[in-house]
Amino acid sequence: MASSPGRAMFFLGLSLVLLGDLRCSSCSQVYVVYMGKGPQGNSDGQHDILRLHHQMLAAVHDGSSEKAQASHVYSYSSGFQGFAAKLNKRQAMKLAEMPGVVSVFPNTKRRLCTTHSWDFMGLSTNAEGEVPGLSTENQENVIVGFIDTGIWPESPSFSDHGMPPVPKRWRGQCQSREANSPSNFTCNRKIIGGRYYLNGYQTEESGSSKNAIKFISPRDSSGHGSHTASIAAGRFVRNMNYGGLGTGGGRGGAPMARIAAYKACWDSGCYDVDILAAFDDAIRDGVDIISVSLGPDYPQGDYLSNDISIGSFHSTINGILVVSSAENAGRQGSATNLAPWMLTVAAGTTDRSFSSYIRLANGTFIMGESLSTYHMKTSIKTISASEVNAGYFTPYQSSLCLDSSLNSTKAKGKILICRRNEGSSESRLSTSMIVKEAGAVGMILIDEMEDHVANHFAVPGVTVGKAMGDKILSYVKRTRHASTMILPAKTILGLRDAPQVAAFSSRGPSSLTPEILKPDVAAPGLNILAAWSPAKNDMHFNILSGTSVACPHVTGIAALVKSVYPSWSPSAIKSAIMTTATVLDTKRKTIARDPNGRTATPFDFGSGFMDPIKALIPGIIFDAQPQDYKSFLCATSRDDHSLHLITGDNSSCTHRASSSATALNYPSITIPYLKQSY
Repeated sequence: MASSPGRAMFFLGLSLVLLGDLRCSSCSQVYVVYMGKGPQGNSDGQHDILRLHHQMLAAVHDGSSEKAQASHVYSYSSGFQGFAAKLNKRQAMKLAEMPGVVSVFPNTKRRLCTTHSWDFMGLSTNAEGEVPGLSTENQENVIVGFIDTGIWPESPSFSDHGMPPVPKRWRGQCQSREANSPSNFTCNRKIIGGRYYLNGYQTEESGSSKNAIKFISPRDSSGHGSHTASIAAGRFVRNMNYGGLGTGGGRGGAPMARIAAYKACWDSGCYDVDILAAFDDAIRDGVDIISVSLGPDYPQGDYLSNDISIGSFHSTINGILVVSSAENAGRQGSATNLAPWMLTVAAGTTDRSFSSYIRLANGTFIMGESLSTYHMKTSIKTISASEVNAGYFTPYQSSLCLDSSLNSTKAKGKILICRRNEGSSESRLSTSMIVKEAGAVGMILIDEMEDHVANHFAVPGVTVGKAMGDKILSYVKRTRHASTMILPAKTILGLRDAPQVAAFSSRGPSSLTPEILKPDVAAPGLNILAAWSPAKNDMHFNILSGTSVACPHVTGIAALVKSVYPSWSPSAIKSAIMTTATVLDTKRKTIARDPNGRTATPFDFGSGFMDPIKALIPGIIFDAQPQDYKSFLCATSRDDHSLHLITGDNSSCTHRASSSATALNYPSITIPYLKQSY
């Protein structure tokens, strides 16, 4: 009997799937092999650990030591043990079954998730960060590590003027540069350490080469790392500004604290294996606090199959507080960096905005957000981008100002009104570049998110919310030869109630352990001015928004708390910040969750908006010891064998039946699945 076409098609599809699986099983990528705490040791011990890792790799490479060494990317041997290697799926599965291995997971690329913000929060310190009535002089003995894109050492934010010698306990390095790198990197008494991690990036980004990387050193080519470090621990800088915006004296939360830069992030992102190497070194070097303004996509994977969770666990066990960002997805349940041993930060607003007015030809003024300081000399004809669709693009597609969607003949010389919806992948700057390439001379961007983020544009531009955007579109539709003028941006204080939770800030509840409230606390993360790398756009200061810049605000206060109470544990410092946070704005109303004024909940801001002064004088401390976190691991389905490997001791889960994630001595309480009773 003849086969039907449908059946033939089915078998063909099945064959292709099976062939794909076979090919995929032989495809290689970098994996992390996590082995828990493991033995720690001196350089001789590290050689023994490296030999063990090569032996394990040889076992999955048919006994070939040459292939084992060629596949090896990193060994981790200071804060925890494990290695990274290029493997196929079958080899990874074999390693996962070996004794001593806790988990094996693929290397993943992570994304990088001030002059006024400290004054807004009431931290009116002097240039040295001294707080009246409190002894914070010990800042100079607090060392803060930043796992980020590096740092720009020549920035005035990182001057070592007047700083004493480097603490003798410091064990870190200053990797000046690699051969043929175009720029040297030097440390000082402020930036006391600098390392960079390239192995994972280069192994995964096989199409890139060292020649394509601007600085093969801890020097920052992106700007992100310099920005976060200066927010937390930057020195006082007079007349800090961005193109005349936000002018004032700028400083970090702990301006006399020391900085160690761990460059694990490059232009296209940060890889797990490089991040873990940075954690491993930071633990060995002797930092007190680690700031990590990056994170996984949500939903987050298991705690011990995630690089930041693993690195922060071993940091905490070694007495180091890890502060991290909650991510920028904006939706309920989208928060990441969920481990209870981390301090996870949401983003909030301050009372400062960078605003620009749009003047309609009928005399109406409409305000939006912008960093654009371009001066328009006259009103210009304004149309909706939906009217200039090109080729096969629909009016809706051109209204989003997608790449190649605009007819340059129709757009030339005009101001275009573009839309941006929640699913937009283009940045606001990229959208303005598309508008400029089409020949338009200005852009009004209607953003449905209404997140009040101020942006730089390639043409005179401004962002407005949906209501104001609809008002402009209505004017354009009913007015013949409608025209507008976009005025230069200005700094405005007290425009809105503050703080509010930023629209983009990721929310709880925790997708892994709903018994633990995440995020933990909120801090300023909208339109923050701080140091920058002049290698990017030739600017020394820049304005950024995101939980990435909220995180170092908390890092800075954690450093201040550490300076006042040097013997406190990571959880004690975390407790001080959480228990003193406020849930009220400056008008004594409950903090809002969005610009529409809807009341926020702990799933939006955790314990509340950080209060720097009160954090230095907390009334009660909820402390947690390493054993508490071990009990938490038992409660989240870890067996005795895995626990022994993770902790490196004889801890057991004998009381698993009575263990619960809610038993952790945590500064907040969450009761999921609550059943009502009457």
